[in-house]
Amino acid sequence: MQPQVERDSTRINTQIRISPIRVVGPEGDQLGVISTEDALTRARDAGLDLVEVAPNERPPVCRIMDYGKYKYDKNKKKNSHTSHQTKTKEIRLRPKTGQNDIDTKIRQAEKFLGHKDKVQVSVLFRGRENAHIDEGEKVMELVLEQLAEVGKVESAPQRNGRRIICMLAPR
Repeated sequence: MQPQVERDSTRINTQIRISPIRVVGPEGDQLGVISTEDALTRARDAGLDLVEVAPNERPPVCRIMDYGKYKYDKNKKKNSHTSHQTKTKEIRLRPKTGQNDIDTKIRQAEKFLGHKDKVQVSVLFRGRENAHIDEGEKVMELVLEQLAEVGKVESAPQRNGRRIICMLAPR
């Protein structure tokens, strides 16, 4: 058994049997209700095709256009509906991270959020840094403040062992 091939049901040129038809010109201008033969002649003079765009109307609406380009655009539109798989990206910071490094991480997080990915912001503590949790909270607040335009906080900053974790979702 052969696979079913999807047939294009759009009628063009001599396949249009109904007369009279409403015709739209190549630039989108209304040419009015004219006979099919007259419309075909106008289309051939312009070097284009007569394409039936609204077959269920009375009279049917046909347009003078390049049929190959019309099919290409229609196919491109049909295939462009691919969905984006959301990923979780992580940016890691430390309480003593310098301002320029934080700015770089923020730009990276903005790029991730722009691609519709979630971002997990982690502030890691090691050794004596565990005694200065407030420094890490300041870094987290700074990052969240700067990312407020492009992302919304999905889970508030929470302490989890030796790190503070916060989840951001794209706006």
